[in-house]
Amino acid sequence: MKIRSSAAVVLVVGLGVALAGCSQLGEVRAMKAFKDGNKLYAASDWRGAAERYEEALRLNPENAIILFYLANSYDNMYRPTRKGEPANDAYLTKAIEYYQQAAEKIQDPKLKQLSLEYLVAAYGPDKLNDPTLAEPVVLKMIELDPSQPSNYFALAKIYEDSGEYELAQQTLERARQARPNDPTVYMQLAGFYNRQGDFEKTMAALQERIRIQPDNPEAHYTAATFYWDEANRDFRLTDAQKLAYIQSGLEAVDQAIKIREDYMEAYVYKGLLLRLQANVIKDPRQQQALLKEAEALQNKALELRKRQAAGATE
Repeated sequence: MKIRSSAAVVLVVGLGVALAGCSQLGEVRAMKAFKDGNKLYAASDWRGAAERYEEALRLNPENAIILFYLANSYDNMYRPTRKGEPANDAYLTKAIEYYQQAAEKIQDPKLKQLSLEYLVAAYGPDKLNDPTLAEPVVLKMIELDPSQPSNYFALAKIYEDSGEYELAQQTLERARQARPNDPTVYMQLAGFYNRQGDFEKTMAALQERIRIQPDNPEAHYTAATFYWDEANRDFRLTDAQKLAYIQSGLEAVDQAIKIREDYMEAYVYKGLLLRLQANVIKDPRQQQALLKEAEALQNKALELRKRQAAGATE
């Protein structure tokens, strides 16, 4: 009886060692397949990479990181121009399946976030084109990181693309509440209001950005471009309204140049604003003076462009 017990112990221990050896061998083979897949992935050989990642996942299904790269390989194999072809559509189906698994299983916060972002893109208009599937994914992303503004931007875009403009605005306002001092929030708000044709709210958002970044010349320059665009394109404006916008644009672009004297694009837009001003006013002498200044600014911009191009080639 004692001998049988000893033999049983030896058998169990021996079996355990054998299984451990098989497990270790499987992990080694899985790691090699994963590394091979990474090389092919880096070379943009998506088909070859997918094959090696599939092998790595079969050998080591616990390695959740493989799921993301496998999903992304299939995603890159999909061609929107061939939508409707079964083989092509199958790539997107597999990409979505593996992105979903990656988002559920990956522990690394950054890679989990990236999996969710790519999953949202897979549901987007260029691919599956189903915003109803994308919405819960982005809501999950916001739940995971309420302070990340890009998640709110993605959700607002889904709503805007679906014609849910009020929900889009509310979502961007939530982004403002989450990150009140983030300039990208106000650029997103400005873009949304501009697409809605609400110029006053557009400029209010851009002014908030300037408040946050008073020393950023690009913030002032951007405001100037919006003033020019509105004064130039909105034919409903009176001359007095156009001149008011032009003046605000000139003040903004002057501030941009004050901060950065070699701001070539700012000189271009100042010239455009002055030409627009010359078109609106009635006094011929003032018109000629404005056009002369605009021409000088154009020459200044060309000089800066040449200088910057020469510096880039040195």
